[in-house]
Amino acid sequence: VQLQASGGGLVQAGGSLRLSCLASGRTFSRDNMGWFRQAPGKEREFVAAISGSGGLTLYADSVKGRFTISRDNAKNTVYLQMNNLKPEDTAVYYCVADGGRMGLTRTPKLYDYWGQGTQVTVSS
Repeated sequence: VQLQASGGGLVQAGGSLRLSCLASGRTFSRDNMGWFRQAPGKEREFVAAISGSGGLTLYADSVKGRFTISRDNAKNTVYLQMNNLKPEDTAVYYCVADGGRMGLTRTPKLYDYWGQGTQVTVSS
């Protein structure tokens, strides 16, 4: 499977961005999808995940109430709507897919497919 993320950019604190991830190469609706991020000098961090049907979601505490993950299986696309952005949200954001596992997880090694990343920079 290939995952192509887009939508990153530079935004002021308090602003919004929407990331998109286009998937190809397998039956997209079977996979739980998610987003991770990595800031310079820091470990990769879980952000959000969504089940194949879109009925279940999971968020990191640091983004709960500000970020919303969603998906459109007809378009093979998963989205991350990011509102009220903070400078600490600055990172490269990666789209991931888990290859059809049961349940949502925050564990990076349980995601089999990773996109190339898109940079999000939030200025203060």
